[in-house]
Amino acid sequence: MNAQAQIDRTIPDHVPPHLVYNFDIYADERVSSDVQRSYAEAIADAPDIFWSPANGGHWLVKRFDAIAAVASDPEHFSVREMQIPRVENPPFFIPLSLDPPDNLKYRRAMAPMFGPTAIKALEPRLRHWAQTIVAEVAPKGGCDFMADVAKVYPVSIFMELMGMDLSRLQEFRHLAERFFEVQNDAEEMGRLSATILGIMKELVDVKRARPDDKLMSHFVHAEIEDGRTMNDDEILAMSFVLFLGGMDTVTNVTGFAFQQLAQMPELQARLAADPAGLSTAFADEAVRAFGVVNSPRLVVKDKDLLGVPFRTGDMVLNLLPVASRDDRKFENPHALDIDRKKVAHMTFSTGPHLCIGHVLGRAEIRVLVEEWVRQVPRFHIVEGAERPFRTGTVMALEKLPIEWDV
Repeated sequence: MNAQAQIDRTIPDHVPPHLVYNFDIYADERVSSDVQRSYAEAIADAPDIFWSPANGGHWLVKRFDAIAAVASDPEHFSVREMQIPRVENPPFFIPLSLDPPDNLKYRRAMAPMFGPTAIKALEPRLRHWAQTIVAEVAPKGGCDFMADVAKVYPVSIFMELMGMDLSRLQEFRHLAERFFEVQNDAEEMGRLSATILGIMKELVDVKRARPDDKLMSHFVHAEIEDGRTMNDDEILAMSFVLFLGGMDTVTNVTGFAFQQLAQMPELQARLAADPAGLSTAFADEAVRAFGVVNSPRLVVKDKDLLGVPFRTGDMVLNLLPVASRDDRKFENPHALDIDRKKVAHMTFSTGPHLCIGHVLGRAEIRVLVEEWVRQVPRFHIVEGAERPFRTGTVMALEKLPIEWDV
């Protein structure tokens, strides 16, 4: 079978030809290390909702309002499967793989540990880790920001929050990275899932035997309905998604944000002159501009929406980072502008699956940029250095070599 015939096989009869646009979420050559901008530019000429024949064929939704319509309609667009291409026995996450109202009791169990009050109480530990990690690299005059800072700082916070063994940081970090690298390899993804679940089960057993004030202990003992606590399967499905998010998501947003900041000496100077005063605005704008999660849905009931015929069994990918740069919503959307009027974005999704960790993520970035500019007020990307990256359902910058005067 020739290449064109293979492509034609992944375009169902219900997909109109004018809505077909070739784009590979895992390996499109038009995407560069400036991932969010180049991604949006690569599909600028595509319809607002389009069908890509790559990876088994699926819909992609790029506009803010269209994604809001999909994300708020679980009757037709379900989270029960979130792998592209579809795989047998897909990973099951709580509450991520549950449609409302089934997800609500689990979100209520998680909320006290991730709300504003809890995160404010956690801030001294955020600052401790930020100061410690930045102090290790500041005298060196340069580092790989990803390996030395972005892949260590939020992961240390998450592991401490969960009550995990910090000596295993690099091991756990590697597992999370590999999981997102092999989204189109069902066998390897299954193996990694089993490994991660095994690690989480060990932690559950420890916290059942020796409760403490950490997050995993909270899950073990929290009541979710009528006095019932969660069983091991529920706890593992919940901790699985937290493991992946805690190990990877804030790391990636931070990396992309600092890649841009490294190219903006005037903004560095402003931040260094007033770290506490400007760090919140920086964190908010960084989160808007450098989202990394693209959110899949499975069509479970036929739906004609915005002129598009979604049919049962279709996979849909909501391009949240692209929607947060929608030029119909944001003026000069590709600019990192800390003076931008604060407006709603789509980085953390919306509706019943708004990211539970959004308060913590913002706080981590805010504290890190404060401590960074206090110790490293001016820095830039090493000239000619390679900056490899990952795309797919969760995007990442793999390396960011930077340098500064000591």
